[in-house]
Amino acid sequence: MKSKLLFKKVAFLFLCFCSLPIFAQSGTIEGVVKDNAGNTLPGVNIVVEGTSKGTSSDMDGVFQLSGLENGNVTLVASYIGYKTRKQVVNVNGATKTELILVEDATQLDDVVVTGVINPRSKLQSSVSISSVSTTQIEQAAPRATAEIFRSIPGIKSESTGGEGNANITIRGIPVASGGAKFLQIHEDGLPVMQFGDVAFGNADIFVRADQTISRVEAIRGGSASTLASNSPAGIINFISKNGKTEGGSLMQSFGVDFDNYRTDFEYGSPISNGLFFHVGGFYRQGEGPRNAGYTANVGGQIKANMTKEFEKGHVRLYFKHLNDRAIGYLPMPVKVSGTNSNPNWSSLPNFDILSDTQHSALFLDNLTVGQDGQRRRSNMADGMRPIATSFGGELSFDIGNGWKIEDRFRQNFHRGRFVSPFPAQVQTAADFATEFGVPNLTYANGAQVGNSVNGNDLVMRIHTFDTEINNFNNFTNDLKLSKKFGDFDLTLGYYKAYQTLSMSWLWNSYLMEVKGDNAALLNAGSNSVNGLYAYGVPFWGNCCTRNYDTNYDITAPYIAGQYKFSDKFNVDVSLRFDSGKVRGTYAGAVQSTDLDVNDNGTIEGPEASVSVVDNANRLPVNYDFDYVSYSVGGNYMLAENQSLFARYSRGGRANADRLLFGANILPSGAAVSGLSADMVDQAEIGYKRRGTNHTFYATGFYALTSEQNWDFAPTGIRQIQREYTAYGLELEGSYTVNKFNFNGSITWTKAEISKDVINPAVEGNTPRRQADFIYNAIAAYKFGADGKHNVGVSLIGTTKSFAQDNNELIMPGYVYFNPFVNIELTKGLMASLNVNNVFNTIGITEVEEGSIVENTDNILRARSINGRTTSLTLSYRF
Repeated sequence: MKSKLLFKKVAFLFLCFCSLPIFAQSGTIEGVVKDNAGNTLPGVNIVVEGTSKGTSSDMDGVFQLSGLENGNVTLVASYIGYKTRKQVVNVNGATKTELILVEDATQLDDVVVTGVINPRSKLQSSVSISSVSTTQIEQAAPRATAEIFRSIPGIKSESTGGEGNANITIRGIPVASGGAKFLQIHEDGLPVMQFGDVAFGNADIFVRADQTISRVEAIRGGSASTLASNSPAGIINFISKNGKTEGGSLMQSFGVDFDNYRTDFEYGSPISNGLFFHVGGFYRQGEGPRNAGYTANVGGQIKANMTKEFEKGHVRLYFKHLNDRAIGYLPMPVKVSGTNSNPNWSSLPNFDILSDTQHSALFLDNLTVGQDGQRRRSNMADGMRPIATSFGGELSFDIGNGWKIEDRFRQNFHRGRFVSPFPAQVQTAADFATEFGVPNLTYANGAQVGNSVNGNDLVMRIHTFDTEINNFNNFTNDLKLSKKFGDFDLTLGYYKAYQTLSMSWLWNSYLMEVKGDNAALLNAGSNSVNGLYAYGVPFWGNCCTRNYDTNYDITAPYIAGQYKFSDKFNVDVSLRFDSGKVRGTYAGAVQSTDLDVNDNGTIEGPEASVSVVDNANRLPVNYDFDYVSYSVGGNYMLAENQSLFARYSRGGRANADRLLFGANILPSGAAVSGLSADMVDQAEIGYKRRGTNHTFYATGFYALTSEQNWDFAPTGIRQIQREYTAYGLELEGSYTVNKFNFNGSITWTKAEISKDVINPAVEGNTPRRQADFIYNAIAAYKFGADGKHNVGVSLIGTTKSFAQDNNELIMPGYVYFNPFVNIELTKGLMASLNVNNVFNTIGITEVEEGSIVENTDNILRARSINGRTTSLTLSYRF
């Protein structure tokens, strides 16, 4: 109640301040900024030479200057990545003009419009912002969408899970469990999911990067907490091409040393005056970068948008359909010797941590009991199976008297499946035989079916992370009203969103040999059938058969203002009030005795006790949440090419499915006080410099984070309730000389678990998987006539980190190199060769265990980056 009153008071004072009378002079200039290819440019800085008057172009490249005297004025337009342009305009009342900027290869195109009040160049913004171009994406040779994020300073993207299910953290704000809890992934300014860490339904599962992408924008910290819900750590935004300039491309990619075939296409063009469209997508299939034994990746997407421009604005409609099947990699067996502080990581004789996976052509069919008690079959080859259809649009209009209205809306229809084998335990076949009370294990399928397993061979206890995404539909509408009062910009916004989370966990337990080439399932006498020994996961106390159907109704009014005190100094402030209603039900597991699951008329070993959803005792979810976010920042221009900025922000993130199935929800459905939302306080101060052939940015940061969460532990699910502190320094730069270009970044972070309510023993420790340094770089050299060809290398690296919060076992630091060469065969036709991890470096990103028995061989479960993969791409741009 107090937070609502505070919001109302601050908003009232803010509106009073905004209502100061503004007096205009006679002349105005309304114009649009484009590049030399005809594409509009957002965020271009435009000033009237010799005066303090200035503005920036909006999302559509449109700008307006008012209060001008009639007569000639000189406009100066500057934009990172383009040469500064001066243009004389004769002002005579309401005057229209067009500015054309030419690319400047000596500067980085690093202007974003995501998560900021008004589009501005990086140099003039009081936030840490980045933009990754399609060229940079291609040079970095990503094998999954989340690998693109590795090129963004301050972001640690553990993209070893395949096409989705990545763990993403920013500036020491932790990944206590999985996903991207404090980060939002957007497509064209709206979220893919309202919550970034839904278990087995992370936002990146529903995103695919292809040639329809114009650029990827990112804001780290700053005003992200007030200009989007549930995003205090930042926003990553995929911006689509719009087709205003005619052109397209056709791209065919082949895996040289791995099985992958992919076709991308895109085309956009004007249809008539002010009407244009863009359409594109991809289709691909193949085994993928690891030896799955079957076609593990197959599917694609299509995207389209159409824009109609009017005299004072535009309307754009959007469509996307994604139907994909992508293998989901989980931790895998790996050998570790040495000591906890100096471990030696290596592959097992029958399992290469760089190229193998526990997926197998001999383990595809999985029979379960569905959420309503019905028999259900799932295909392990489905992996991460998003089926997503999106409809949306945006409009932007000048409605008179300096006021502008913008509205974006989208309906996402999301469903699908996540299924992948998780090794809950690894030990010898003899140990498992003793546990099940049988003389030995036998092969359930494969070439040795019926034969006994050698007692010294390693065997995995597999839990099938088999989850049905019944309904993840969500709707978003973001309405903004803005006006410029002289040197003051005001924005009023109203955000409304609905998110459904309906999911079923339907897990089974199997025994499987540790082998990287189509491993076989194993039987433990009459305890198991075809490798299956339990419908459920008794090794984890049958924790994980469950269903939940919850709905989240989110409302968030916000207000933002930006004041330009002088040509050198500007300040912005923003305030947001998020509130929500959560309603629904959830049910855990109950054991059903002697249930004939396979309907063969006989009760077999696994059917003696079967985990089913306890629908008879469903529990309610019935609580409300609210929190206030705010951000204050300022930017000071030290010189034309240098600036300082500072910012303090507080933002929140509402908890969703991870609040369920524990003591956090009371029997009434109410949430325990203080746990419905987690808060992040951040401070940052930075320096920016842009030279004729270089750029340099340095940002110091501090973050205090509170978090409620859960994660998997050796005995099942453990609850988390903590506070973290983190501080550090982020450096980013580029350098160009003649035909050589270099850009890169390095981030130093010192993070600590400052408080742990459930496990105080870890207080003062470093959060797991948090390295002191993460870094990336791309170096490229243009050669040939007119520099049409280029060759280079990108590198990604990290220093050592702890496997778990107990701070015993070290995950070693690593760096891997990705060389590339692009040759223009003829005009428009390019051949590209990319190698990812050329030196076959082992890079451990995640470990289930927190320690080893020192000076002996240990078998742990971990995820590593993929080994060397080489791709050849032919692309034709027209």
